[in-house]
Amino acid sequence: MSKSNQNITLHGNPVEISGSEVLEGSTRPDCTLTNSELKDVNLKDYAGKVVVLSVIPSIDTPTCQLQTKRFNQEASGLSSDVEIITVSRDLPFALKRWCGAEGVERVTCLSDYKYRTFGQAFGVEVPNIAILSRAVFVIGKDSKVKLVQYVDEVSAEPEYDEVLAAIKAELS
Repeated sequence: MSKSNQNITLHGNPVEISGSEVLEGSTRPDCTLTNSELKDVNLKDYAGKVVVLSVIPSIDTPTCQLQTKRFNQEASGLSSDVEIITVSRDLPFALKRWCGAEGVERVTCLSDYKYRTFGQAFGVEVPNIAILSRAVFVIGKDSKVKLVQYVDEVSAEPEYDEVLAAIKAELS
């Protein structure tokens, strides 16, 4: 895992990443995403909660499914003060269908398909293929970034233990 969005690969091949690199200790960037009901959701709406932003390229890939299921499983043991959000460019309909079919109820899936501002704001934009690079961000109740994980290889999973430790540290 890396704190930087440089040197990211997809199946071993370098990919261009654009957008602002997010730094630990900085204030969470603000942007608007779309929920499964096609309603706008702003990240500032989650102020006062510990927010995990689990960024995936597409819910229709095995690693993205594993990541979303893992965070759903982990969420069941966490406080209601924690909001886990999966962010992708998938259409909201696809995210809703997949979550329903897989029984994912503790993770909120939001889409960057409409405004396409999240990728730039969080430094996960892969412009030449119009997807988001895999990453995880833990945002504290104070809207400060507590953990940044830019996953070096897009097809690999994040470091879950590091994310869970950051969540627990923020709750204590």
